[in-house]
Amino acid sequence: MSLILLLVAQAAAQPSTARLRADVEAMVGFGTRHTLSSATDPKRGIGAARNWAASRFQEISRDCGGCITVERQSRRFTGPRAPNGVIVENVLGIQRGRDPNRYVIIGAHIDSRVTGEMDFTSDAPGANDNASGVALVFEAARALSKRQFDANIVYAVFSGEEQGLWGGTLLAETARARGWQVSAMLNNDIVGNSVGQGGVRNAREVRVFSEGIRASEELVEQMRRRGEGGEDDGPSRALARLIDGEAEEFRGGLDVVRVGRPDRFGRGGDHEPFLRLGYPAVRFSVANENWDRQHQDLRTVDGVEYGDTVEGMDFDYLAKVTAINIRSAARVAAAPGAPENASIGGALSRDTVVKWNPVPGARRYRVRWRRTDREDWTNAQDVTGATTVTLRQVPVDDHYVGVSAVGADGSESLVSFAGREQTPARR
Repeated sequence: MSLILLLVAQAAAQPSTARLRADVEAMVGFGTRHTLSSATDPKRGIGAARNWAASRFQEISRDCGGCITVERQSRRFTGPRAPNGVIVENVLGIQRGRDPNRYVIIGAHIDSRVTGEMDFTSDAPGANDNASGVALVFEAARALSKRQFDANIVYAVFSGEEQGLWGGTLLAETARARGWQVSAMLNNDIVGNSVGQGGVRNAREVRVFSEGIRASEELVEQMRRRGEGGEDDGPSRALARLIDGEAEEFRGGLDVVRVGRPDRFGRGGDHEPFLRLGYPAVRFSVANENWDRQHQDLRTVDGVEYGDTVEGMDFDYLAKVTAINIRSAARVAAAPGAPENASIGGALSRDTVVKWNPVPGARRYRVRWRRTDREDWTNAQDVTGATTVTLRQVPVDDHYVGVSAVGADGSESLVSFAGREQTPARR
């Protein structure tokens, strides 16, 4: 492990449960954070919550000598859950890296709701959904701001998620307009409870959702991926593998369950607008949701408590999810970008020829491969001073191949799946 990752890992090992709880309680204290609630009341509503979020980033920035810049971006959205329109505002903390082009995003939505999607007056504490994710973002900023990375890190607090994923849409489209090269987007949504529906307890696992066939691909690209067998090796799946590996190395008490869907069945989150634009993005969520404490009016019926309150949370569990986020973001931000145009050739041969484009800042490359009946990479070979290699006695028919870039400190990028080399079109 590189020195910078070792230092970050030490910080990640001890996220503060006290700070996480204090931040969640502060957000609950705004009464409701519904996107349609007051944007001007100084104590109650979404506006007060967003102002507080900006102040938290400013506090963290002061502790690191001004390393984080606070940005507030807004746009008016209209939809079925806001028929008269509403100004959606994101609060960002941006930590500059050495590479002005590459970005890693850690995000969570701050807005909350109760049973009625349009009810913006009732108390909607939103402790787990999703003050838990926002508290994680602040704690990640505190840990990661102690070091500078190659990539810029954006700590994003979204609003408008419950009304239509509008905060995620706003930042994803901003990233595209500004030409950001987004290496990873980590979305944290409902990450703070270990007791699920019916009292089922699971404090050992956290789910990480990732897409297979990419939402950004046209049909011809999807068919090409199908023909090459790359359905399980897109950038978001590569990101999920990296996160799983970091959790295993960390041994912090949580196992990452990689779920082969973009999100929970039939549902969505703020990472999906990033997927639509082709960025690697995943969602963290608890092992078992408790729907009695999610999107519910505050009430007690037949002894059952309904409502998303602090009492339903497990801050030790949240701290472990936070630590995995910190390690994973540090790993991607410290490494060079993932290689582009990785390809393989070797039909009718026992050998496979692998090629890829050079990556700025890469000191060497790591070619990985596995048999087609395996889920994870099993073999690797480092390559220095070249962007092609021949894997002897590794038949292309029987193996999947990927390539990553390795920086001077040993930090490794996401693995880019190597598909069939494309023949330039004839003119």
